[in-house]
Amino acid sequence: MLIIPAVDIKNGQCVRLAQGDFDRVTVYSENPADMAHLWAQKGAQRIHVVDLDGSVAGVPRNAPIILEIARSVNVPIEVGGGIRSMETIEFYLSRGVSSVILGTAAIQDEVFVKTAAHRYPGRIILGIDAREGKVAVRGWTEKTGQNAIDLARRYEHCGIEAIVYTDIQRDGMQTGVNIEQTQALAKAVTIPVIASGGVATLDDIDALLAVRDCSFFGVIVGRAIYTGAIALEEAMARAQRTS
Repeated sequence: MLIIPAVDIKNGQCVRLAQGDFDRVTVYSENPADMAHLWAQKGAQRIHVVDLDGSVAGVPRNAPIILEIARSVNVPIEVGGGIRSMETIEFYLSRGVSSVILGTAAIQDEVFVKTAAHRYPGRIILGIDAREGKVAVRGWTEKTGQNAIDLARRYEHCGIEAIVYTDIQRDGMQTGVNIEQTQALAKAVTIPVIASGGVATLDDIDALLAVRDCSFFGVIVGRAIYTGAIALEEAMARAQRTS
């Protein structure tokens, strides 16, 4: 299981939100590329980058910073936020980004997402952000009535690389991963699942690793590594020992 550091970008800064609330922002660095470089130096095998401004605007807002990250680190980066056209997908994938994450588009335009997955097999990630099992879109600002598992099943067998499943209520709160719902999703589909939201201590890493009836491709770690509650190297070592 990969331990994937998160670099969330808002107004050009590296930040963390609390429960997806754009009014509850903590700034951790003025230079997101420096943070990405730090996590890569510490051994991260993949980095999760989100353009928070883009997720609301529907188009990229921090693309120059994201491309700087892609150039400055020697590990794959996955990028989400404001990616809702084939032109944007092509823009990122042709400039050093390894995978793009489609969230809002996944619920609004199934044909577009499947076309992208067929055109770029293994490079399109489905981003499913949920509150109480229901999908939220547009940077988590709009809740839908769509069930997360039902949405995921629509994209089986079309070339999707992975699903990032985020529990919005736990994201940035360090209250623990929603093991139950993440496990239910992983068991319901054959697409690899990346857990996200709520990682607080190494116990959360252990809890994911302890699940026996399914496995997780990775887990995204945000606030806990920025506050020092979790040392990235220790989390990676724990995951490697148990794999």
